[in-house]
Amino acid sequence: MEKMARYKYTPLMVFQIILMVLFLVFVKYGGSDDVDIKGYEDTHVMIFIGFGFLMTFLKKYCYSALGFNWFLAALVIQWALLCQSFYHMKDNTIYLTKKSLLEADVMSATVLITFGAVLGVASGTQLLFISIVETAVACLNLYLVGDVFKAADVGGSIAIHTFGAYFGLGVSSAFRAKKVEAPGATRLDGPSYNSDVTAMIGSIFLWIYWPSFNSALTVSPAEYQRAVINTYLSLAAATVTAFIVSSMVNHQKGKFDMVHVQNSTLAGGVAIGSVCNLFISPGIAIAIGIGAGVLSVFGYRFLTPALEKIGVQDTCGVNNLHGMPGVYSGILSIIFAALATSANYGTELGNIFGAMEDGSRSAGTQALYQLAALGVTLVLSYGTGFITGLLAKLPLFEPLKESERYDDELNWELP
Repeated sequence: MEKMARYKYTPLMVFQIILMVLFLVFVKYGGSDDVDIKGYEDTHVMIFIGFGFLMTFLKKYCYSALGFNWFLAALVIQWALLCQSFYHMKDNTIYLTKKSLLEADVMSATVLITFGAVLGVASGTQLLFISIVETAVACLNLYLVGDVFKAADVGGSIAIHTFGAYFGLGVSSAFRAKKVEAPGATRLDGPSYNSDVTAMIGSIFLWIYWPSFNSALTVSPAEYQRAVINTYLSLAAATVTAFIVSSMVNHQKGKFDMVHVQNSTLAGGVAIGSVCNLFISPGIAIAIGIGAGVLSVFGYRFLTPALEKIGVQDTCGVNNLHGMPGVYSGILSIIFAALATSANYGTELGNIFGAMEDGSRSAGTQALYQLAALGVTLVLSYGTGFITGLLAKLPLFEPLKESERYDDELNWELP
């Protein structure tokens, strides 16, 4: 068994070589149209530092949090470049641009959100299998949301955050195992003082760069500016609200819970994502952030423990940071789409709601398509996540024993 352990990731080397061959056959450099696209570098920092360090809160799983985050993202970015571009090939050729790299980084966020749901619960081979399957399905969902339904979702709250969260909860539901605590055993599914501090590095990087993430795929300068302003205001309001509500509902009354500070402060960035480029007014952006802060803190305080009681683990609480705020954003997009008129948006109406540009789709119809995008995302993500989780439980993927969870010892040579 020890000899075979050396080769457990060999299939991934085969997959990497297959990717290389596919790139050699189908991929060429694109033109210079997207060379000045905004947000790529900032989003890159979010993926590798923000997400990575945010997951280091577990006391004995920091190596795995950072290492697998890097491993998964590097794999998914290559795979997503192919899966996303498959729907937009020209003459059986994929033309890569800086925008393609940005979109692949954004897609990797979907998988990393799912990673947060099963952090410490899934083995390395399970994670890699899950990421390959999820990327393909998530790219299909993105195509449905953006190209078929033509839904407004510039910040990815529907196609990225909601999909990643509920795919992860689908996997976790398939794993479904209640925690069994041996008498006198030390629990590893929690933080230490130092691990919580390193996790705050991730939170702060994500918080700083989130306006770039939401605004990166905007079209006009005015739209870009609105997205940055609305995201920043929503984040600020969610942060203030998260601190206040945390002190109100915490087990130790009047004290802050670091889980809320690390995560719920970011919920405003998710909640504003689908509508950040719309004419919603700065005051409404703040209101959205307040709602996200309340929703997220209450989720961590009450909903996550309820899920754990029925065997659905959500290690990082992605339902509270990405899932529910993503649905909240999707609902807001339905409302604001129904209110959109050419009088309000002028020439920008076509940039934001492409299907409304020539009058072929009314505001009410656009709202229904926003609803369809949200509904399909929820069903497709949870359903395929559950099926993927069932497949990942096969012995081939080396599921973890209860005693092996949340522990770096299994995967790393420790000092």
